[in-house]
Amino acid sequence: MDFTRVVNFLESLGEVGIPGTDLSIYLKGNEVFRHRHGFADLESKKPIGPDTLFAIWSMTKVITCASALRLYEEGRYLLTDPLYEYLPGFKDMKYRKTRDNGMVDIEPCTGHIRIVDLFTMSSGLTYNFSENLINAAKTAQNTGLLEFVSALSKEPLYFEPGTRWHYGLSHDVVGALVETLSGKPFGDYLRDEIFEPLGMDDTFFNLGIPEDKAGRIASAYSFDEATREHKKVEPTPMPGEWRFECGGGGLISSVDDYAKFANALCAGGTAANGYRLLGRATVELMRANQLDCARMGDYNWIHHSGYGYGLGVRTMVDRAAGGANSYTGEFGWSGMLGTFVLMDPSADLTYVYAQQLMPSKEGYVSPRLRNIIYACL
Repeated sequence: MDFTRVVNFLESLGEVGIPGTDLSIYLKGNEVFRHRHGFADLESKKPIGPDTLFAIWSMTKVITCASALRLYEEGRYLLTDPLYEYLPGFKDMKYRKTRDNGMVDIEPCTGHIRIVDLFTMSSGLTYNFSENLINAAKTAQNTGLLEFVSALSKEPLYFEPGTRWHYGLSHDVVGALVETLSGKPFGDYLRDEIFEPLGMDDTFFNLGIPEDKAGRIASAYSFDEATREHKKVEPTPMPGEWRFECGGGGLISSVDDYAKFANALCAGGTAANGYRLLGRATVELMRANQLDCARMGDYNWIHHSGYGYGLGVRTMVDRAAGGANSYTGEFGWSGMLGTFVLMDPSADLTYVYAQQLMPSKEGYVSPRLRNIIYACL
């Protein structure tokens, strides 16, 4: 295999403002390509290196959902169960009903949030933070995920549960479900059930950055197209004063660490070291499109054309609609600063890509990188 075109593309990304990149490609669980280019910190000219750590933002969501599916496999809940059976604060929810004249009424929901609605971003929760939620995020004590979610349960939903797709705080509530069912702080559960068994020694919540690793985190930047200048922005997920373990976007990781997790999913749930992360049937359920026609209409991100949405992951359902040369059923997700993972059991392919730019230019980078990589196989 010749990955020259991949190298050429990665090394061209500085032209669109991306300061540095790290990409690892695996076939059948073996790394067949690795390329690092550019800088982890522009001011000091520190290059991207083998020990560089990245704020992975929403790539956290895939780990959160996998952790909850471990409990599903233990029979601790059914996906069709009402959420309030486990988190009672979500029992009598209300939602914002918009009239034809634009006025908004707060009405009682006619149905309940089901656990599957959290996985599929169909709960009615969004990323619209009220003042109460912002205050709850700041005052929660260290691992105060349940405290934050309690405040969230008092907010009106933005639609009736199960009727729409909308990206939001659903997976943070999945983290609270894991904490409740396991009896452990969410971060401890991830450490015990995922990170340590997989050997993910460089993955941790931004609340608990080890002192000896803080200097390895890549700086994040914005880029002014007119002046061609970069400006450093907050490098870690969630503002520093937010005090809860954010299952929707709070992890720091490395390309090597995340690849251990992603390769396990790609291989049907079992890692290279023999650890069973999930059963094959559960991974197949995770990457099956869960959206009906109405919710597929909501899931209309242009750079996700051709994809449906499974249990916390995008999943390729229409190659023609996506203009994609990847295979049906490839799945994964991305992070706000441009980190990206793709897993394809049909091709025995996994790749993990990292950068740190806001806005990320994902719509430019990820589909092109996907098409180039598949063309090299």
